[in-house]
Amino acid sequence: MSILKKVNVYRRIVTHNLTKNIGNSQKNQIIDLTQKIEINRVLISRPNHRLGNLLLITPLVQDVITTFPDCKIDLFVKGGLAPIVFKNYTNVNYIIELPKKPFKNLVDYFKVWIKIKKQKYDIVINVDKNSSSGRLSAQFADAKYKFFGELDEEMQLKHTDYEHIAKYPVYEFRNFLTKLGYPKNDNPVSSLDLKLSASEIAEGHKIVKELVKNDKKTICIFTYATSDKCYSETWWEEFYERLKIEYVEYNIIEVLPVENISQIGFKATTFYSKDIREIGSVIANTELFIGADSGIMHLASSVLTPTVGLFSRPNINMYSPYNNNSTAIDTNSGNKENWIETINNVLLSR
Repeated sequence: MSILKKVNVYRRIVTHNLTKNIGNSQKNQIIDLTQKIEINRVLISRPNHRLGNLLLITPLVQDVITTFPDCKIDLFVKGGLAPIVFKNYTNVNYIIELPKKPFKNLVDYFKVWIKIKKQKYDIVINVDKNSSSGRLSAQFADAKYKFFGELDEEMQLKHTDYEHIAKYPVYEFRNFLTKLGYPKNDNPVSSLDLKLSASEIAEGHKIVKELVKNDKKTICIFTYATSDKCYSETWWEEFYERLKIEYVEYNIIEVLPVENISQIGFKATTFYSKDIREIGSVIANTELFIGADSGIMHLASSVLTPTVGLFSRPNINMYSPYNNNSTAIDTNSGNKENWIETINNVLLSR
């Protein structure tokens, strides 16, 4: 491990210990239900720069909008992807971006906290209870009501899918609203949603047609992922050969990562773009997406394409794609024939 990584690990431990008790005094906050409670300004805090983590808060954003259709939502995030992800969310008013590397941009870092303090909110929602910056933002913000994202054992027992990182913030938010006098909401949690426009989907259709040059249906694969989530070239080459045999009546295209890497040696028809929404539009025009746990897997899920996520880590319950006939495969169990059977079931459900 490099010195910089060691410093970052130590920094996270220190900041977590310093902030872990922030919000404890809010757990039993007294709410006067005789007063009319209006929610017009909302701050959602998820200071993370990764594509997947931003997409995973879209169900919460949708739930807030459904509950308060006229509200204005500010997002406290990190990096520059959020304006792209939330481009078509008209209720998103202002995106407050924490620098991706705060120690190299200290002036911008402190400006962000000033921006948060200057605003007045009706409610602030911290998505990740383990995020030090998220807890600090909830504490720092001027808001009538504050939700710090604490684990609720009662809610955990009530919902079998509570562990999912896109779902538990929604369950907790809904539960918090009942304390404000709002009716109980047991509707299913919304899908991840990039909210592609009709013109974006049409452009994706055009790109796919140019790639395959036929009228067969298309399966999309993504062979890359970060760190130990990335399967080896040998693993993918064997799996790709099996896919070709099983799905001869389909086109198979590979979406490439920004690193322009292919774990199958570019043997399939490939699509490369640095435009997240363009990549999403291409995937939206395919019958099925297959790929390891990654930001692109969540992107596929967010354009409502049936998604088969491949998981080698024991975090399948936290990050598995859901809705739209999507499913997850634990590649530590079963074999390729079992996995093909799962994929077939998804395709048959189309």
